[in-house]
Amino acid sequence: MGKIIVNLDVEMAKRKVSLGELAERIGLTQANLSILKTGKARAVRFTTLEAICHELQCQPGDILAYSEEE
Repeated sequence: MGKIIVNLDVEMAKRKVSLGELAERIGLTQANLSILKTGKARAVRFTTLEAICHELQCQPGDILAYSEEE
């Protein structure tokens, strides 16, 4: 079984955007965005993913990736 890798921290670092700044821009709490960033989220709403992509000017595939577990 594979797993989903969250690269949100990489995209945020490329654009020099802090967790607090992005959370405020997309209307999420820092705690909820942190859960997503660390890969501990069990689900992501498409509206949240859309807002993140809009603010970071990226594609969903830049944030989420699939990896086969070894």
